[in-house]
Amino acid sequence: MQKQSFVRGTFILTASAFVTRVLGFVSGIFLARMLGPEGVGLLMMAHPLLPLVITLTELGLPVAISKLVAEAETQGDRDKVKRILVASLTITGTLSITLTLIALLGSKYVAALFLTDQRAYYAMLAITPIAPIIAVSAVLKGYFRGRQLMTTIAFSDIVENIVNIVGIVALVQLLLPYGIEYAAAGAMLASIISESAGLLFLLSKFRKTPIRRHLRTMIPDYLRTGRRTLGELLEIGLPTTGHGFIHSIYSAFQPMLVTKSLALAGLTTAMATKQFGLLAGYAFPLVFLPSFVTHSLTTALIPAISEARAMNHSLIVHQRMDQAMRIALLVGAPSTVILYIFATPLTTLVYNAPEAGPLLKLLAPIFFLHYFDAPLHAVLLGLGKAGSAMWNYFVATVFKAAAIYFLGIQFGITGVVLGINFGICFLTLLNFFSLSGYIGFYLDLRRIVKVAAGMALMAFAGRYAYSLLPQAGLPEAWSLFASIAFAIAVFALTLVVTNAIKRGDLSGLPPSLGPASPKAK
Repeated sequence: MQKQSFVRGTFILTASAFVTRVLGFVSGIFLARMLGPEGVGLLMMAHPLLPLVITLTELGLPVAISKLVAEAETQGDRDKVKRILVASLTITGTLSITLTLIALLGSKYVAALFLTDQRAYYAMLAITPIAPIIAVSAVLKGYFRGRQLMTTIAFSDIVENIVNIVGIVALVQLLLPYGIEYAAAGAMLASIISESAGLLFLLSKFRKTPIRRHLRTMIPDYLRTGRRTLGELLEIGLPTTGHGFIHSIYSAFQPMLVTKSLALAGLTTAMATKQFGLLAGYAFPLVFLPSFVTHSLTTALIPAISEARAMNHSLIVHQRMDQAMRIALLVGAPSTVILYIFATPLTTLVYNAPEAGPLLKLLAPIFFLHYFDAPLHAVLLGLGKAGSAMWNYFVATVFKAAAIYFLGIQFGITGVVLGINFGICFLTLLNFFSLSGYIGFYLDLRRIVKVAAGMALMAFAGRYAYSLLPQAGLPEAWSLFASIAFAIAVFALTLVVTNAIKRGDLSGLPPSLGPASPKAK
């Protein structure tokens, strides 16, 4: 297997993420139609504790593995790669089995404490054994990311989602006659089967790699000599775990934080719940929709930066960082314009909820910075600065929560959105300044001006087309799609004419970096 260049790896992961998003959407449709609101509600009750268990099981090791494997591969240190795998599998395997046994033995207590509808107990019990499967998959995915074999990860995700759809249809239909609670448990069992299918695919690919030879027989030796490797893994993994833990805690408390601030602003409980639903259930999904590109970019960027840093290629580090920021700019700019100028038509067409449009319109301009925060965070991890990334996220989350609360009291749901926007700005600035302090940061103002001009022309073209097409008798949905397509075409043409897009933007740096180059000053 030959590793891919940074841009090619990003493209492969982005295409895979798009396919899995579509498959996940199809899976959601099947679930909603077969289980109905009541069954889906049982699933949602059983699901929230799973991300926290996964965070504790993985200990942030997938990120650490991809970074350390990339560095070891660059140095040709195959023994270190084996030590990384043995140490990671030992930690995650032990933790996942321990947490699974605790969850199974204490399932009745957990259900009584956290489940408002005890019928969700069966679904919670069904999903419990997934932790060990995810733990082993996470280690293998970290290894393949470190070797920059993104195709393997992409296909495993697609296999997993296809099996999930088939499993949901089969198990839910089989168990539905016995009751809605058993059907919900069947949907959870489908997740375990799909994760197992993805793991089997990864194992089949891993068996073809040279690194797996003699790995089993040498495990005792690596366990005795792998203390230093374990320390390196935890040095990166624990801060990443802290980041995930903070995110999980904040996500759990965010609904209460928002609704409480809205109640203090004078809204009734029903109205506060409705406005939070418009924000979290309607505006957020649309504003986060393009983020699968930045997620793929982040996944590919961490090992790419680690590899360049291991070879002391400071120039390559900056080139890859600049390449990532260009991709983020070319994705974020048109996405922001579309979400801003078509906010109400989009929420009306997708959800039949025009009242969510103003919230989406308020979120979109500042959320533009989120597209840049993802690669900034990835570069910090690639440089081994996971601690800085965690503390930046912690500080930004604390200030964001305070801003949401106090601005929500003053300005209602508009204040809540302003608080969220403040958090996005603050986190991006913290990561930017951290990165600037470590390696410096360079901005191409000419490209920014060109893209800004493209955004302005795109907005004008989109508005103009959307004002004309309905008058020509075109249906609302087709008018919206045609206007968006025309606006994107104008944006792309502007970038080509102004030479904001160059051939180098679409080609990756070579997989092999060669000998170390002098550090860039």
